[in-house]
Amino acid sequence: MDVLTTTTPTAAELMELEDRYNAHNYHPLPVVLERGRGVYVWDVDGKRYYDFLSAYSAVNQGHCHPRIINALTEQAQKLTLTSRAFYNNLLGEYAEFITRYFGYERVLPMNTGVEGVETAIKLTRKWAYKIKGVPEGHAKIVFVEGNFHGRTLGAISASTDPDSRRGFGPFMPGYVVIPYDDIPALEEALADPTVAGFLVEPIQGEAGVFVPHDHYLPKAYELCKQHNILFIADEVQTGIARTGRLLCCDHFGIKPDILILGKALSGGVLPVSAVLSSDEVILTVKPGEHGSTFGGNPLACAVAMEALKVVEEENLAENAEALGHVFRARMEALKNKRPDLLKIVRGKGLLNAIVIDDTEDGKTAWNICLELAENGLLAKPTHGNIIRFAPPLVMTREQLDECCDIIEHVMLGWK
Repeated sequence: MDVLTTTTPTAAELMELEDRYNAHNYHPLPVVLERGRGVYVWDVDGKRYYDFLSAYSAVNQGHCHPRIINALTEQAQKLTLTSRAFYNNLLGEYAEFITRYFGYERVLPMNTGVEGVETAIKLTRKWAYKIKGVPEGHAKIVFVEGNFHGRTLGAISASTDPDSRRGFGPFMPGYVVIPYDDIPALEEALADPTVAGFLVEPIQGEAGVFVPHDHYLPKAYELCKQHNILFIADEVQTGIARTGRLLCCDHFGIKPDILILGKALSGGVLPVSAVLSSDEVILTVKPGEHGSTFGGNPLACAVAMEALKVVEEENLAENAEALGHVFRARMEALKNKRPDLLKIVRGKGLLNAIVIDDTEDGKTAWNICLELAENGLLAKPTHGNIIRFAPPLVMTREQLDECCDIIEHVMLGWK
């Protein structure tokens, strides 16, 4: 009798399998990851890496944080989903918890970050018609160049990235796109009485960690107040302690009228997003006008509450603030040693980026990331010549120093 034998597929076979059957809408580094813990991930061959991307800041609390995983597994054995056709025993508790945590009156729970953005856009339009008095169908929302709010049609209609837009039109009307970090342009745009909201990332993460001037967000907030316009902060990537404060807006002492959260709201365990605002804004939406089958599900509620408790109780914002200063100081010193290669260092907290002098149309930054991976550190280029560095916020000073040593080794030896 023949004996069936099975073999574990190799990394190359797994990459080939994905390439054969999956959509080609991403261009990943050639690393096949199998497990993670804290600041580390391991590939299928058992090699350990420092994760310096954190799933685009979704894993701020570290991979498979035991408290979050415990909350997940305990709730998964009780009840995962009811839909909003019925009450469940956790949504009210979660709603009270998250609104008090961030200081808002109401929350509208969704799943993905881009769903949060779409929800905020819909709320802004509804508020414009029911509260501000904008004529039906005429509300405008102001966005900024270089933004990244996701990849739905509603989000890419505001994008200025050709790769996001090419071949997907026609686009959403009622959008006004102005330069980022440009107060005169904002003043001109907000003078239009049909403008209902200004939607902005406090730091543009996907665009390459662009940090605006210190006066920009406070002045933008002030202008919104003057014109009775909602200030909407997309903190899907910058929120949940990533930049050294609970919210990036906290650096500037401003409280958005609408706050959009996602990613690390679940510690990277499952998709959870939230839109927080006032009674005036959120109660404009009535039953049947907006929703989601999975939004506010019991599993998400249990996980999100524990994920937020971890952020507070483990002082992750304070750790991100302290280690961010160390990281940028090390990178600035490296830039002084290799000014021909490393042009700019920027960021806040543990959301940082370096700009490479790349004369090969993105190949240099890509190859540097391949070399970093060879040396045990995972990062990814964005927009060709920018490398984003965003490790989990549970990282220690000793681990950060080891990671900086790896980056320095690669950069100083680069030819």
